Amino acid sequence: MDMKRYFLELAYNGSKYHGWQIQNNAVTVQEEIEKALSLLLGIPTGIIGSGRTDTGVHASQQFAHFDAPEIADRNSLLKKLNGILGKSIAIYEIKEVVPDAHARFDAIEREYLYKCRLRKSPFDHEGSWLLFQNPDIDQMNKAAALLLEYEDFECFSKVKTEVNNFRCEIKSAFWEQNGHELFFHITANRFLRGMVRAIVGTLMEVGVGKINPDDFRSIIESKNRRKAKAAAPAQGLYLCRVSYPDRIFK
Repeated sequence: MDMKRYFLELAYNGSKYHGWQIQNNAVTVQEEIEKALSLLLGIPTGIIGSGRTDTGVHASQQFAHFDAPEIADRNSLLKKLNGILGKSIAIYEIKEVVPDAHARFDAIEREYLYKCRLRKSPFDHEGSWLLFQNPDIDQMNKAAALLLEYEDFECFSKVKTEVNNFRCEIKSAFWEQNGHELFFHITANRFLRGMVRAIVGTLMEVGVGKINPDDFRSIIESKNRRKAKAAAPAQGLYLCRVSYPDRIFK
């Protein structure tokens, strides 16, 4: 059977899921999509995502690839997928790609957004971190700028994780305020498990004056997760952009 490779572009609200990756005795985003695809295509169909998100973390743009016989009507499959999947998962597009394209290994850049609120909202309590004091954004941005000077971020990685190295090329990292909302933007070629939430939690300690930017630098240089502060809550974190080279798309 002649198989083609396809990319799914999708988004999800992670509040009801135990992360992206399939687990025993837990509902995950990957599992839900694989079940729907397998049902509609009539063959067992696995997918591989651009990266894993933890329990409660969201994605406004995520990609995954799968192999299947040629799909004659991708728009029809798209509509059926969205009809089967619950309200928390949306499939935006099905794209044919070159046979060796890989959603994880071919990604050249990823961007995360972290949302905070400075006052209670009845509409977004599952999608942001409610703060009870106003942090100093200027100090947080001074500390965030230091991230661009380093490549080893072991201090912000989960302790039990299987990686070859802790090196990441961070290309931008900054806070901005819009009314009663605070947004942290960070872009890199790759991220370690738990890295963004650990960075946000530590930067927030800078914002409330418990540590200063020089302390933040010392934490990075320590390469010790115990030196960094508690991770920010999962519900404020969004994988919001994944970029690929044009060559993989047909």
